[in-house]
Amino acid sequence: MTERRRFLALGISSLVIASLSLTACGTRASSAPGDAGAKKVVKIGVIAPLSGGLSSMGTGIQNSVDLAVKQANASNALAGWTIQIDAQDDQASPDVGKNAATKLAGDKDVVAVVGPLNSSVGQAIQPILDPSKIPLVSPANTNPTLTRGAEASTNPKRTYTSYFRTCTTDAIQGPFAAQYLLNAGIKKVATVHDKKAYGQGLVTEFTKAFTAGGGTIVAAETVNPDDKDFAAVIAKIKPTAPQALYYGGEHPVSSLLTKQMKDAGLKIPLMGGDGMYDPAYITNGGSATAGDLVTSVGAPAESLPSAQQFVSDYKAAGYSSGYSTYGLYAYDAANAIINALKVSLPTASDATSARAATVDALGKVNFQGASGNVSFDEFGDNRTRVLTVYKVENGAWVANTTDEVK
Repeated sequence: MTERRRFLALGISSLVIASLSLTACGTRASSAPGDAGAKKVVKIGVIAPLSGGLSSMGTGIQNSVDLAVKQANASNALAGWTIQIDAQDDQASPDVGKNAATKLAGDKDVVAVVGPLNSSVGQAIQPILDPSKIPLVSPANTNPTLTRGAEASTNPKRTYTSYFRTCTTDAIQGPFAAQYLLNAGIKKVATVHDKKAYGQGLVTEFTKAFTAGGGTIVAAETVNPDDKDFAAVIAKIKPTAPQALYYGGEHPVSSLLTKQMKDAGLKIPLMGGDGMYDPAYITNGGSATAGDLVTSVGAPAESLPSAQQFVSDYKAAGYSSGYSTYGLYAYDAANAIINALKVSLPTASDATSARAATVDALGKVNFQGASGNVSFDEFGDNRTRVLTVYKVENGAWVANTTDEVK
């Protein structure tokens, strides 16, 4: 943190200039100690959807990692090493994600990866990166099985010791949403999920907590991730008279679903998880989204004291798009890796030989990040469990309730 604060005092303009200077120096042949030309290269990969309907979230992840890396290079956080980024587009597809992971695993300079966004992609790439001892730190995967195995709630077992995440999980997010609705007097809810790992897991955890709290699931339906017409599903749900609909999935589908169900006369709030928390949900759903709800990881960046420097630096860096839902967590994921590299790289001859030691060091990081304290438990989950409920008001997401789940 001391190095970062010193760097931040220079301002973002100095940061960019310094970073560019280091890059330029790297092209010169020089063996002088401390000269960037003598530095070795280590790469942090990024796997995220950089195209398609979720690209705003993926680009926010990429930019936030880029910011952390530029800051680390400018402050010479890793003496003798220059950090580079290799960002790969997974298109929110497990199969495309596998190709991205295979490419990064084959690059001898890659020492760790930030990403992915989708839990289903995380499940697909864990088996590819783990044998190469490449740590994967996700800022967005929330399915509990990624860290705790198939029997996450009853018999948790960590399958991949190289996997970590800086966000909280659906085992926390689902019950948080259930309790919010119960506290609001809503006792009858219909559920819909998109059959993907994230959506199904979220609805599963919501349902358990909602029924345990005295609520009733009056209908439980599924859709496909590419569906556009939900008339049949709405026709099944409407006669059950739910007071709200809980959706497990992402905003491209849920924004259409809320519009169609309200056009059909089912005028109840639609609530979902962090995969819906994006301005595009409101843009695509229009006035039908008024009163809809989401839960999302952490506290609102704009009101979180620890995030203010990140928000300021991100704005000053001039990225063409916002940091989106997971920028804070991607920034913290990258800095967790950089903190681990401070331990693993000094005794390593190259990036490949530092991979296993980086996994070990990641398990021991403990620092104040933009999202709050960052440290991992024995399963690789972040110990911080803060969540926020947002509500659509006057065409924007407005924070309603923030709390830490103990």
